[in-house]
Amino acid sequence: MIKKLSLLPLLLAVISLRAQTIKTDVLVIGGGPDAVAAAIQSARSKVKTVLAAEKIEIAADEQKLSIGENARTPSGIWAEFRNHVTEFYKATAGNDTAFAGQLRLDKNDGGNILTKMADSIKKLTIELNTTLASIEKNGDEWEVRILKDGKPQEIKARVVIDATGTGIAAEKAGAKVGDKIRLRQTVHDPELLRTSIAAGEPWPPMRPEENTLYTFWYIPLKSLVASGVENLFVTNVILPSGKDANLLPVQLAVGQAAGAAAAYCAFFKKSNAHLNVRAIQGELLDFKTDLRLYYDIPATDMDWRQIQQISATGLLGDWVFFNPDKPVLTADIETVLKAIYTRAFLWFNRERPGEKFTVGNMLSFISDYTLTDPAILKTAVQKAWQMQFKFKSEFDLNRPVSRREFAVLANKYLNPFARTVDLNGRFVN
Repeated sequence: MIKKLSLLPLLLAVISLRAQTIKTDVLVIGGGPDAVAAAIQSARSKVKTVLAAEKIEIAADEQKLSIGENARTPSGIWAEFRNHVTEFYKATAGNDTAFAGQLRLDKNDGGNILTKMADSIKKLTIELNTTLASIEKNGDEWEVRILKDGKPQEIKARVVIDATGTGIAAEKAGAKVGDKIRLRQTVHDPELLRTSIAAGEPWPPMRPEENTLYTFWYIPLKSLVASGVENLFVTNVILPSGKDANLLPVQLAVGQAAGAAAAYCAFFKKSNAHLNVRAIQGELLDFKTDLRLYYDIPATDMDWRQIQQISATGLLGDWVFFNPDKPVLTADIETVLKAIYTRAFLWFNRERPGEKFTVGNMLSFISDYTLTDPAILKTAVQKAWQMQFKFKSEFDLNRPVSRREFAVLANKYLNPFARTVDLNGRFVN
C-alpha cells in the first residue's frame, strides 16, 4: 500500500506533463497587430489556431495615436479594426472618424479592441503571459516550448507564424528571413505583382510636392516565407523597423495574408514550397482584402472582385486608379493574353484589332477561346449586358470596350485568374 501511494505523485506528474501539450494546426507567436490578424485569418480559414504572446498590444511611440495612412482604402481586417475603433469612440468628442479621415485612438484601447476581435473567433485559442523557449522541427510538426506564467508548456503545430518583432522564432528554428519590404515603391516587377497579397498607400507618407498618383506598396507572397525550413512564415520582421502607428494597417494586412497562407498549408497538408498563389489570393478576396490599390474601386463596388482578379493577372494593371470607364487599349492586354492563352497568338494575327479593343473584339476572342458559336454568344451577352452585368452603356459591337466591361466579361468567360502562377509570378503550364 505504501509503495502504491509513493507512485501517486509520479503518476500525477506524468498526467500533468501530458496536459501541458497543446496540439494545433497553426501556431502564431507574437502579440502585435500582425500576430492578431494572422491568428484571426487562420482560424477563419477553418483550421485550429493558437496565438501565443506575452500580451496583445500596439507597440507605438505615442500613447495617443493618429493613423492617416490607408484611410481611403480600408481593406480586410484593417477595415474591420477601423470600424471597431469608430464604434468604440462614437460618443467621444474628437473621435468621430469620417471616411478617409485620421483614425484617432488610445493605444491601450486599440490593444483591447484587437483582443476582443480575436476572442470572438471560433477555432482560435489565445495563450497570454507566454515567452518562447525553443522551437524545433520533428517530422511534419513543429514542437514549440513556451513558458506560460513561468511554467513550461509544449505546443505542437503543423505551421508556425513568427510575428515577433525580432524574428526570434525563425532564428531559433534556423530559418532565413528575406529583406525588409519597401513600402514606397515606384518601380514594380510586373510578374511579382501577380503574387501580391496586400497593397496600400506609400510609407513614409509622400510630401505635398511629390507625385502621389503612381506610387504604392504591395507585398508578394514569397516575402512571408522563411527559407531553410518548411512551414514557417514571418510577418513583423520583414516590415520597416520602428513604432510609427501608421504602420498598423500594413501590419494587419501582412498578418492576415500570413494567416491565409499558413491555413492553406495546414488545411491541405502542404509544404510552403508548394503554395498555391491563386488559392491564397482567392481566400483573401473572400474576406475583402485588396491585392491591388485602387482609390476608385472600393470593396463596395459591385465589380470589385472581378477587377482585383483581373489586375492580379497583369491585365489592365495600372496604378492607384483603375479608371473603369476608360477604353481598353490593345497594347494593355495583348502580351498578357498571349502568355495566358495558347490560341491568343493565332487570334491576334488573324483579327488584328485596332488601337482600341472593341466590344466586338472581346466577343470574338471569347468565342474563339470557348469555342462558342458567335451568334449564340452575342445574344447571351447582349441580354445580360444591363440586366445581369449592370453596365450603364448601350451594347454596341463597334464601340471600344471599357476597362470595367473587359474585367467583368473576361472573368466570366475567360477566367484568367484561374491560370496558375508560381511564387515569382510566372505562368505555369
